[in-house]
Amino acid sequence: MPSPKIKCGVAGVGSQGQHPPRNYASLPGAELAGIYETSDARAAEICAKHNCRRFATLAELGAACDVVSVVVPTDKHAEVALPLLGAGAHLLIEKPLCASLEEAERVLAAAQAANRVVQVGHIEHFNPVMAFLEKEIDEPRYITAERLAPYQTRGTEVGVVLDLMIHDIGIVLALVKSPIAKIDSVGINVLSKSEDIANARIQFQNGCVANLSASRMSTKKAREIRIFQGDAYLSLDFMNQAGHLVKKSDIIAYGLKMKIGLVKAGDLSAIPVREIPIEKGEPLALELAHFVESVAKAKQPKVGGALGKSALEVAITITEQIRAAAK
Repeated sequence: MPSPKIKCGVAGVGSQGQHPPRNYASLPGAELAGIYETSDARAAEICAKHNCRRFATLAELGAACDVVSVVVPTDKHAEVALPLLGAGAHLLIEKPLCASLEEAERVLAAAQAANRVVQVGHIEHFNPVMAFLEKEIDEPRYITAERLAPYQTRGTEVGVVLDLMIHDIGIVLALVKSPIAKIDSVGINVLSKSEDIANARIQFQNGCVANLSASRMSTKKAREIRIFQGDAYLSLDFMNQAGHLVKKSDIIAYGLKMKIGLVKAGDLSAIPVREIPIEKGEPLALELAHFVESVAKAKQPKVGGALGKSALEVAITITEQIRAAAK
């Protein structure tokens, strides 16, 4: 006898929240039960598109669903998550987990008391680029990450660190796997009340250094990371799901060939640059499938509350440093 389908809901179907209903509706083993949305027009549009129900309250949505995606502005995460947890739903809360550590602790305590799963929407962890990095990176020594986006009002309830840089914070914490020794940050406000451009240098106790830059004042979009470790240099593009690497062994071989005259000195084109074979995939679809599977099999998700809280703690430290310097 087939297992019953996991009933799924979405709280907030605005700009970002319009996508989870589509994925839940097409996911094997899942069923889109409905949504909660304060805008009548938006709710009617999404319900008509996916033939689902609009729930009048968060408690009703939570009681009717096994899992719910929380896709509301960051400063509303705790306000929305707590009644859903109280109604018995497992949650996928978009990054960052909450706007403050105090709120994050309240949400995670409520989830633990209710024995509910909380996955945090650090979506890049489900990007095929990250899957490659997790297999290839074992001892990173230096990391640079750049995340750029044009300005838009969505997301400006928080600064660019909590809006964009937190993606790379989560990635770096997962790859380095070492306690942080020191953080140095700079940033400036441009159009919003909080920082719109930021840079953070994170030094880890194992000696690795990560330099993270984020801007929501760019004329282009970019989500790129470069990693140096003992045996290789890697450059990857999260947005286009592509990249290349240079192996240390190839550089050594180039040096030997140069010594015996097989290649000209300084002819770096003789060093093989290997294109990385990345199988492309939609990160959101992979993320939601993993969430549903985690709940169905009663296992902890890849990006649980602990990583979400750690990334939030680092992001808040960076934000506080920037704001203290501006006073």
